[in-house]
Amino acid sequence: MTNKPNILIIYTGGTIGMVKDYKTNALKAFDFSQIVQNIPELQQLNCNIESISFKEPIDSSNMNTQYYVDIVEVIEANYTKFDGFVILTGSDTMSYISSAVSFMLENLQKPIIFTGSQLPIGDLRTDAKENLITSIEIASVRKQNQPLIKEVCLYFEYKLYRANRTTKISAEQFEAFASMNYPALAESGVHLKFDEAQLLKIKENKDLTVRKKLVTDVVILKLFPGITKATVEAILSIQNLKGVVLESYGSGNAPNETWFINQLEKAIKKGIKIVNVTQCAGGSVILGHYDTSIKLKNIGIISGLDMTTESAIAKLMYLLNEDLSLEVFKYHFQKSLRGEVSEK
Repeated sequence: MTNKPNILIIYTGGTIGMVKDYKTNALKAFDFSQIVQNIPELQQLNCNIESISFKEPIDSSNMNTQYYVDIVEVIEANYTKFDGFVILTGSDTMSYISSAVSFMLENLQKPIIFTGSQLPIGDLRTDAKENLITSIEIASVRKQNQPLIKEVCLYFEYKLYRANRTTKISAEQFEAFASMNYPALAESGVHLKFDEAQLLKIKENKDLTVRKKLVTDVVILKLFPGITKATVEAILSIQNLKGVVLESYGSGNAPNETWFINQLEKAIKKGIKIVNVTQCAGGSVILGHYDTSIKLKNIGIISGLDMTTESAIAKLMYLLNEDLSLEVFKYHFQKSLRGEVSEK
């Protein structure tokens, strides 16, 4: 008989941690230290559950890279004590947060499952209980006395995704997230079914390395018809700017007007790294596929392939901390570090 897995819930904030005070109708923070008493169904799970809550719950709109560091430091401090982690955050920025955490934790050998909800945990029609219970169950799953999941995931409304492949697609539906370029890792129905072929495979059993330095001198430049030279110039002239995620059209296309190409080329010559991702919900950037992206390729724009914007900005923050030449940076950016990109 193996010991029960120990699962740590980390509550950072967000809708999931709210309960209604029926006397005042106001929402107040849920006491996660009393979670098993409040959600007795958790006693049916084959694991031991503990929780840590941030002193001040953070609304996901207020999330920043310092809070990312706070999250990974809690994981780092408890990594040997627990077999899996369930992190509760607000859903609005969950794809950004979980993508960043995936890069910050190298050689991860345990499951980290991000989840949240569209309705508070105390609401009559809440999606919070199912998301929380199933996330804990997933974090507890073991195969040959090892965790089945060894990566950062996001669970929402019956589906488990690789976190750095997700995007929030709905502010109202319970099915709030999608992973357009990578299949779900598991689906929860009558049975919990894993697609084990899609899970991240860890080649070597090395110690966990935690990377806490992220460069925030970055920007997302979303193209639209009619974007002016003054706008592009102002963005690319931001003081200390080090990286740009260029959200282009279709398979990586952008205006081929001289002024636009010149602005980008000037920025690249200053050492600013510019990566190109598509505005489309799914698909990949293929630089040079159309005439409108040949010039981008020629001046040194880096293709983000089929990476999400959320993952691209996290990876940019992560890699800019290393002082890499353009060629080395391009190699690492286009290489799959945590399963975030389908390599060419």
